Amino acid sequence: MNRLATILIADDEPDLRDILRTVLESAGYTVIEAPDGEEALQLVRKQPPDLLILDYMMPRMTGPQVCAILKEDMMLRHLPIIMLTGKSEVKDKIHGINAGADDYVIKPYDPTELLARVQMVLRRTSQELEANPLTRFPGNTSIQRELEIRIASKQLFAACYIDLDRFKAFNDHYGFTRGDEAIKATARMLLEVSHEFPNPQVFLGHIGGDDFIILAPMDIAEPICAAVVKKFDAMAPQLYDEADRQQGHIAHANRQGEIEKVPLLSVSIALVASTDHALEHPAQVAAIGAELKAFAKQIPNSLYVRNRRKIEGA
Repeated sequence: MNRLATILIADDEPDLRDILRTVLESAGYTVIEAPDGEEALQLVRKQPPDLLILDYMMPRMTGPQVCAILKEDMMLRHLPIIMLTGKSEVKDKIHGINAGADDYVIKPYDPTELLARVQMVLRRTSQELEANPLTRFPGNTSIQRELEIRIASKQLFAACYIDLDRFKAFNDHYGFTRGDEAIKATARMLLEVSHEFPNPQVFLGHIGGDDFIILAPMDIAEPICAAVVKKFDAMAPQLYDEADRQQGHIAHANRQGEIEKVPLLSVSIALVASTDHALEHPAQVAAIGAELKAFAKQIPNSLYVRNRRKIEGA
């Protein structure tokens, strides 16, 4: 886990960032740096790390301020945060914890203790969140919980099930590494779309493989799906080698060993709306989504389907 985890350090003192980087990189972590809270927030929104280490006092935006903003964001509130402070006063610790920090470390800190706290927070978050290891988006446990909360509260919402078409052929043709890169590129694109619709009730999860889900209020669910379709079609050709991109397909052997021309990746989205169905439990939402997605995948273009009469993007 250590070699895979990425940690973002936000501290306005370069020397302290250097010390932290040395300690963490020696333990196998990948480290990203930010000189203040505002830049840290921008980096997190662009590509969420596995853990954020925030200095308590920073220019432009303090550690607690960054922490509070992240904890209000539906997609980023699960990000674990350790707060660093040069003060040992109880009120500062309480302030950091109340803002949403998972742990705190007093400066000057012992490297061994710091690493132990980092490992503890990462392990605890992984167990609680069951985050997808490839994208670090919330996994099935969190998705189930979010669906249960929305159904129980009688919220008007939509569950948008997102699936890549012809991904298996892409993965077989280019290999697992390129397949993983395509999944991560899709995750980054979905994160960009979510930021175009800033709403604390927007939730982005990774079901597994090339399957994602977005939960959103009804008034922005369809615009989100339309944006995903548009951005995916703009992004997908860049995942291919130049020759394949130019010809618009890959040559792929089917199960009978025959060479087929497989078109470039597209995206199918099944939009399950609480205003269209009396939703009572997550399994029902998933079943409706599976039915709609199977219908959507019969159409070769990127599109989203709300019901068999409402097809957009085909």
